[in-house]
Amino acid sequence: MTRRNIFAAAMILTLGLAAAANAKPNYSGEWKLNVDKSDFGPIPPPESMSMKVDHADPKMKVATTQNGAQGEMSYEANYTTDGKETSNTIGPMEAKSTAVWEGDNLVINTKLEANGMEFTIKSVWTLAEDGKTMTQNAHIISSQGEADLKYIMEKQEK
Repeated sequence: MTRRNIFAAAMILTLGLAAAANAKPNYSGEWKLNVDKSDFGPIPPPESMSMKVDHADPKMKVATTQNGAQGEMSYEANYTTDGKETSNTIGPMEAKSTAVWEGDNLVINTKLEANGMEFTIKSVWTLAEDGKTMTQNAHIISSQGEADLKYIMEKQEK
């Protein structure tokens, strides 16, 4: 192998490693809430919750179904991870969100109004190295105060 070929191979390897290092987590899959490992703070926990995520960066579609004391609720939300604002309808509420990458974490900031109160939610999504557990830490601010929630979602095998 000539020096030129060795240099070219080294450059390709270096560029490939740099691209792999810059790859962001992909949240695609079926996820189920582990209620026992999660922390709902002052909010009553749901009985169950599942999410189907279709993620092809920068687009992400999240279909959520949850059951609890108030019955079953299902909704879909669409985001773009490039910081552009998206609007979604969650039950009777309109939510406006922006999603951006902070390192390997996806941060989704949402504003919505419910029962005459405005809510601001900062949700930080973190994917475990093995890709089987997603943690969503949410900080909620409203006129009634602040709360922190932690959702532990487990990937479901097909």
